[in-house]
This record gives sequence, structure tokens and C-alpha cells, in this order.
Amino acid sequence: MSSHGSLNRSAAYASIAVAALLLGLKAWAVWTTGSTAMLGSLADTALDLIASLATLLGVWVAAQPADDNHRFGHGKAEALAAMFQVVLISISALTLAVRSVQQWIEGARPQAAEDGIAVSAIAMVATLALLAWQRRVIARTGSLAISTDHLHYKSDLALNLAVIAALGLDQYAGIGGADALFGFAIALWLGRGAWNASQEAIEQLMDHEWPDARKDAFLEAVARHPEIKGLHDLRTRTSGNRDFVQFHLAIDPDMTVRQAHVVMDEVEAILQKEFPGLEILIHPDPEGLVNETGHAAVDLLADRPS
Repeated sequence: MSSHGSLNRSAAYASIAVAALLLGLKAWAVWTTGSTAMLGSLADTALDLIASLATLLGVWVAAQPADDNHRFGHGKAEALAAMFQVVLISISALTLAVRSVQQWIEGARPQAAEDGIAVSAIAMVATLALLAWQRRVIARTGSLAISTDHLHYKSDLALNLAVIAALGLDQYAGIGGADALFGFAIALWLGRGAWNASQEAIEQLMDHEWPDARKDAFLEAVARHPEIKGLHDLRTRTSGNRDFVQFHLAIDPDMTVRQAHVVMDEVEAILQKEFPGLEILIHPDPEGLVNETGHAAVDLLADRPS
């Protein structure tokens, strides 16, 4: 877990460094070109910097071990950091849309297109390098905060291409209004990205269940133990890069407490092999017991291979 935290922090530091570099370059480009599309790119980069700082804080808090006040750990700090990013992206999208409409109405035209194009090209190279590192970190840690940051920087590639196209069409092809139209398109792109990024964060904050395919794989793993008679009341959730699961196991009612404990330890060993780092809570029930809802344990493992 500590190595995961270090990797996540390294990705957050890289994101901050890239955002700070691009912020200075794009501020200069906005001053020289007066482009609304470039202004949108600048606003996005400024929010990138703020969001990256929030990501760094989120992954640092999430990496802290469980304590007396947070017995399930601090994993949801990543989801909170992701939601903070979503709010910033949404504000950026709305502001840019309004600015694009104003530019369209006023008929303003950008200048010094070559400066804006050069800055956008540099931004794309730096962003590609950052994305490559983020992909490596996400593959190792599964960090939600880094994944959201990664999604935002992926949209930056299209955003910088849009800036290049807007400046080129307006300055070199003489198509008036191209800059305003591309600025508005960028705003829509950012809004869509904010919506998509919010979904996984909300699922974690609301303790959404695992996808069906993963739950099926979990049940198949449990079914490998020959002493298991059934399983019920399965509950799953994800917090940051940690997974939690709790369930009731139906076992032979004639087992002693010691024997039941051995079976549960063996089941946990099987699950830890298939799902490393999984937090597991098992409650043993004698086979045929009627639970508090008035329903007997359902035999979900009846189809296990002999």
C-alpha cells in the first residue's frame, strides 16, 4: 500500500509541474493572440493546476492508514478530490461558453496565430508525456483521483488540437467566427468530461456495489472450497484503491467453532489470492438457518463443478 501511495504522489507531482509550465506559456499566448479558444485552454490549465493540487492532497490523505476515527481507512478522500475537480471543470466550461457567445456576437478576431499554435504544440508534447506516466501509475494503483486527472488531461489533447484548428482557420483560411465556435465546442467537451468523471466518484461515495462480472468472479472463488454450503447477504464496495466485502457463509451445522474458523480462514486465503488487498468480513451460519429477514440462506453455489 505504501508503494501505491508513492506512485500516486509521483503522478500528482508530475501533473502539478506540467500544469504550472503550461499555465505560463498559455497566459503569454492569450496576451499575444486574444484568442477565445486559447483563453479556454488557459482556463482549463489553471483549473488543471488547482485540480492537481487537490489530487495530491486526496491521494496523500487516502494513503493514510486506518485509525480509531476512520476504521475503514481514508480511501474516499480520492472520490472527494475527484468531485472537487468535477466542480472546477464545470465552472470552466460554463465560463468559456459565455465568453465564446460574447466573442461571436462582437465579431472579435484573434491575432498572432503562430504564437498560439506553437504554445499548443508544446502543450501537447508535455501532456502526452504526463499521460504516459499516469497510465503506468493507474495500472499499478487503480487510483480514482489519478484516473480523473488522467481523463482531464486526455481531454487537453483534443482541446489543444481545437485551439490549433481555430487559430489556423481564423487567421490563415479567413473563416471568421471559427475561434468562437471552437471555444464553444471546447466548453461542451469540458462539460461532458465533468459529467463522466463525476459518475465513478459518486458511486464510491454512495458505496455502489461491484459490477456483476466481478461479483460473479468472487462467488466462483468462494465456491472452490468444498465445505461451503451456500452464501448470502453479500455486500461489496470500493473506497479509493481498496475493496471491501462482507457476507454470510452457510456451513455444516455440526461443525465446532474451531472447525468453522478454519474454513473461514481457508476461504479468506482463496479470496486474497484472487483479490489482493481485499478487506473481508465473514459471518458463519449453520446451513438452513432462517435469517432476520425471514428468508433461508440462498444456495448461490449449487452449480459449482464437482
